[in-house]
Amino acid sequence: MLELRGIRHRYGGRIVLDLEQFIVPQGASLAVVGHNGAGKSTLLRLLALLETPTEGQVLFSGAVVPPRARASLRRRVTLVEQRPVLFRGTVRENLEYGLKLRDTARTAMNGIIGDVVDRLGLAPLLNRRRHELSDGEVQRVAVARALAVRPDVLLLDEPVSSADRAAANALYQALAAERAARPLTVCIASHQLEEAYRWADSIRALADGRLSPVTPENLFRVDLPAGDGTKHVRVGGIDIAVMTDRTGPAVLAVPPTDIFVSLQPLSTSARNVFSGRVTGMSIEHRGAGVHVRADMGGVELVAAVTAEAARDLALAPGKTVVFSFKATAVQVF
Repeated sequence: MLELRGIRHRYGGRIVLDLEQFIVPQGASLAVVGHNGAGKSTLLRLLALLETPTEGQVLFSGAVVPPRARASLRRRVTLVEQRPVLFRGTVRENLEYGLKLRDTARTAMNGIIGDVVDRLGLAPLLNRRRHELSDGEVQRVAVARALAVRPDVLLLDEPVSSADRAAANALYQALAAERAARPLTVCIASHQLEEAYRWADSIRALADGRLSPVTPENLFRVDLPAGDGTKHVRVGGIDIAVMTDRTGPAVLAVPPTDIFVSLQPLSTSARNVFSGRVTGMSIEHRGAGVHVRADMGGVELVAAVTAEAARDLALAPGKTVVFSFKATAVQVF
């Protein structure tokens, strides 16, 4: 539905986003993850048609968005920023604002507002004003205001960064209910990987304004030495072997699916074998697998295993495990 093509976006002459292609498919629930400064917020603003890329094109439903069409299309794409701004007035008046602009009848308006209020637990807040709300409550109101106008695409920037667990769950349940009721496309930017795995159908990772070939658990900024063939690069307390002819600053990416998990070192050709303790586990969306986090010499590595393998190995926080992966599995970009 939304696509960025050939994007090079600059702030003050510095490239902050460099994407050959980025697609948000219709009906998707997509998470964009990455560390602070990776370019997530800029990406969402381009998708929301709030900024024009320095170079490249924005496409909507396969067609390049011309400047004259941006205003009308913005009604179909709604962005809730990390620190949303509420309008003057009460929470109810904020929820009514977009519906009034669309000349929604009062009866229909009351029904829509009642629905989003129930889904996000906002009933006690309806008569409050901005200064009477916490940051987490402001985020929930902003998401409810966005859902009320029924956009085709909803973009959310760190929507649960100020929320407690109950509020975060209410938000994701509301999004799931909305997507079940109609073909809503959702794209969320987040640095909380566990949340992304829990709800997203697809995850993309940004690092320094570029798409990473893997999700960002195992991304390491390094300085590659000169020479060809296998190189050993110090990352924290471990040395990672990588096959590359590149030199200088780079990012190493180790796909979690390429890491083999065992309880003892195995006789394999893997050049990278590390022992450590499990620090956490998270179940992927739809229960397809388990992501296992382990501390390896002060470096957190994440491996992806099947639920069956996790049970067979009796994986649990505190358990000693061995992670193995080949030097050729390490991607460099």
